[in-house]
Amino acid sequence: MSTDTLQRAPLRRITADGNWRSFVPVIVLIVFVAIISAIEPTFIGAPSLKVLIDESLPILILALGQMPVLLVASIDLSSAALASLGTIILAHSLQSFGPGGLLAVLVLTTLAGALNGFLVAVAQVPSFIVTLGALGLWQAAALIWSNAQTVPISTGYEYIGWLVDQQLAGLTVGVWACVVLVILMSLFLYLTNAGQALYAVGLNERATLLTGMAARRTKILAFAISGLSAGLASILLAAKQYSAAPGLADSLLLPCIAAAIIGGCAITGGVGNPLGVLFGALILTVLRVGTTVAGVNPNAQQIIYGFTIIVAVALTIDRRRFSYIK
Repeated sequence: MSTDTLQRAPLRRITADGNWRSFVPVIVLIVFVAIISAIEPTFIGAPSLKVLIDESLPILILALGQMPVLLVASIDLSSAALASLGTIILAHSLQSFGPGGLLAVLVLTTLAGALNGFLVAVAQVPSFIVTLGALGLWQAAALIWSNAQTVPISTGYEYIGWLVDQQLAGLTVGVWACVVLVILMSLFLYLTNAGQALYAVGLNERATLLTGMAARRTKILAFAISGLSAGLASILLAAKQYSAAPGLADSLLLPCIAAAIIGGCAITGGVGNPLGVLFGALILTVLRVGTTVAGVNPNAQQIIYGFTIIVAVALTIDRRRFSYIK
């Protein structure tokens, strides 16, 4: 199989799967909104929809970072914990470096993600094990650095507050920033060799090695993007909460993975697109907000997320690529 063939494979795959699976996230979102609106008619109002969109942003950012990792048939269990640690780093770096603190957070979280990728790609440690260990490491680091306490952000808050305080066309700047992020991710995946390589590695890693493509470098890139997304999410979360906390983003791990899978990312790799992830994040947020509106116990939300992941994986896994499922 030639390099050119591998690079064209993702687009052919999207076309081949562009039947019913391409519309599932949209259909599911419409159905969920209709059901919850029937229970609570005010749910469909403009104020509620704005709240819904704002609540979906951290999940969307983390899910967009999870997507390239899933594309290479791996998983990142540490992204939410890294985002929590990122808020602590941000709170301290804003005091020391002002606006330079934003760059510091993004660089450090990207390097942390790249380290995960290096251990997976070069040391050949399964991504589940690497990122499970990293999850504990980032959680411990956040607890130690913050003394297990919330850290208010006063000095330097103006450098991040504009994301949630300023509006454009009735929506916060943070919303539009996420729209731009989805567009940039789409352009990167479809128009660059590095983006196409993510699909190629996930579809057939052995073939990419035979064609001379840098499969290891591609995997490291995937995890680095996940780390970058964790840094972006930490900035938005800190802006929304006016503070940092060692567990601020931890509860978003299951939702961000579920959003990516519901959005069409196959856990077996090689399939997925940012627009689907966007709808996946909206679906998860509708579930979270809608179940609260419907009077469902908030503690049961994790059950819903877990069930959703199992169903989504069962529907999206490509069994043709495996003689058996482990």
